Amino acid sequence: MEMERNKDSITLDVTVIEPKYKHSTIFKILGELESGKSLIIENDHDPKPLHYQLTAENGDAFAWEYLENGPVKWVVKITKNK
Repeated sequence: MEMERNKDSITLDVTVIEPKYKHSTIFKILGELESGKSLIIENDHDPKPLHYQLTAENGDAFAWEYLENGPVKWVVKITKNK
């Protein structure tokens, strides 16, 4: 798994993760984030279903921001609010 860490965020290339493990891996990392810290995911498609699941399960606990919005690469910054 390709993951890069700095003091405020973790960047994860999810294209290298087997599809059945993508969401569980992302949710595990998000669960370990401190308030104000971010997970930046890089993907080869729009991760909108992940956004819906994240909101449904966590309400407004996370902010979602597109840093790159296709058409080849999507980069999303997910920041823990609480």
